[in-house]
Amino acid sequence: MTQRKGEITLPEIKRKWPHHVALSADKVGLANSELVWTFARELSAAPRPYTVRNDGDDDLVVFCFNSPEDAQAFAERFEGERLPVTR
Repeated sequence: MTQRKGEITLPEIKRKWPHHVALSADKVGLANSELVWTFARELSAAPRPYTVRNDGDDDLVVFCFNSPEDAQAFAERFEGERLPVTR
């Protein structure tokens, strides 16, 4: 896989935004995407999320935040799951 010049990498996101919140992909779908993204941008969110698949084969969208308070507020607002801090 190639990387575009200036594109932020996943390791860089995990290093600079260590507080992660996983939301079901359904919650971030077309119906709610503008609301979710607007709220994330108002907090200390990374410029892009990443996706993972959990044990139940459900897709999760993981938003990353610089501060634990922002991650907690986002998790509470959208009923997300806080993930362990990465450093």
